[in-house]
Amino acid sequence: MPAKIAFIGSHSVRKTNAVHSFAGAVGRSGRSVEVGREVIRFNPLGLNEGATPEAQLWVLMAQIQQELELRNRADVLVTDRAVIDNFAYFLRTTGGEDPFDVKPLVRRWCGTYDLFVRMVADVPLIVDGVRSTSDKFRDEIEMILNAVVPSYVPEDRLVTVRASEITEDFDWDALLERLVGPPVTDEPVPKPVTLFPTLWD
Repeated sequence: MPAKIAFIGSHSVRKTNAVHSFAGAVGRSGRSVEVGREVIRFNPLGLNEGATPEAQLWVLMAQIQQELELRNRADVLVTDRAVIDNFAYFLRTTGGEDPFDVKPLVRRWCGTYDLFVRMVADVPLIVDGVRSTSDKFRDEIEMILNAVVPSYVPEDRLVTVRASEITEDFDWDALLERLVGPPVTDEPVPKPVTLFPTLWD
């Protein structure tokens, strides 16, 4: 089965940078890779503080649809977000209620990821023209994530990384090996072939 890894967290925590950097490491290891984009950016119903429960329900369903479509296209699927962090935004809009009864689906779908990388917010918010720049809003999402991640994500499938650690020099090798094992390019070098045998062969 292809491996699936999700980079999760609140907004403006360098998830997208981490996703593409890790995907590059997967490719260099000799494996094929597919990247799932952050679906909230295509939400026709609204986002950020003004999102409705219906808008966040759309995001949850779109996340699952995208993963279903991409899962078998490569050796490794790397996703920018997962159902669990989108669920955190959903819970904020509903005041912690579950009007569409999505909790069982979220719990079951969390079991389809081989690894989660939780990006912890320790960097300033940046203006990208899409996501909120409210520290209060991001702090609220971080608090919800702190509450739901331990309940929905198996501890042995969770890695935590501070957002400030994600730089151009970040070494993904340990995370990649944890996900898929040693690089497939580490094969023994073949012996040279003698095209013209000498007299003493």
